[in-house]
Amino acid sequence: MSVSVDTVYQRVLAILNKEQRGYVTPQEFNLFANQAQMDIFEQYFYDINQFGRMHGNDTEYSDMLNILNEKINLFETNGSMTYSNNYWTAPANLYRMGTIIYNSTEVERVNNNEYLYISSSPLAKPTNDRPIYVASTDGYKVYGAAELTTGVTCNYIKRPATVVWAYTTVAGQALYNSANSTDFELHDSEEPELVYKILELAGIAIKDPSIYQIGNQMEIQKLQQEKA
Repeated sequence: MSVSVDTVYQRVLAILNKEQRGYVTPQEFNLFANQAQMDIFEQYFYDINQFGRMHGNDTEYSDMLNILNEKINLFETNGSMTYSNNYWTAPANLYRMGTIIYNSTEVERVNNNEYLYISSSPLAKPTNDRPIYVASTDGYKVYGAAELTTGVTCNYIKRPATVVWAYTTVAGQALYNSANSTDFELHDSEEPELVYKILELAGIAIKDPSIYQIGNQMEIQKLQQEKA
């Protein structure tokens, strides 16, 4: 699933043209598009925390927690970690770490104090069948019978790819270039939300409150429909 970057751009331009509020350049749109995508993406995790504390419903397709998990599942992936300078480094597109794995075995996370206790206890010491890891700003240290330097992978939530509306200039006009463009990676149901948020950002950037209000009013109407 994905949302066409060209569809969103054309909808934004159509609304601005209808309201006679000017033009958003491709460069401006790309900045607004990536900000809007990250705003929506990061909100998933706050919403999961909120709805996780609430009683759900038994309707398969309308339980908000299930809907949010479906949207986040698009970003669940796995990858190899890189060992260098005594630390393991996660993939470059990491957003949130899930499970660290050593040779098909889940690695348990511990903090520094727990590691000191565990490593000094003959019975609790990590083994290759019961590995542990400690995370820090430098990376991850993984311990089995000794510090592990090979065979470590991870399951994680990746960041959405950077959105690009690419174009070629013909007769002074920017024409969409699909070959060099990158679509939004969000669930396709987020297309309206992307349009609204980009309009809001455009209004703030060009200091036109009316554009912000257009996007904000559309977003409010959408929320009211969802709650009706």
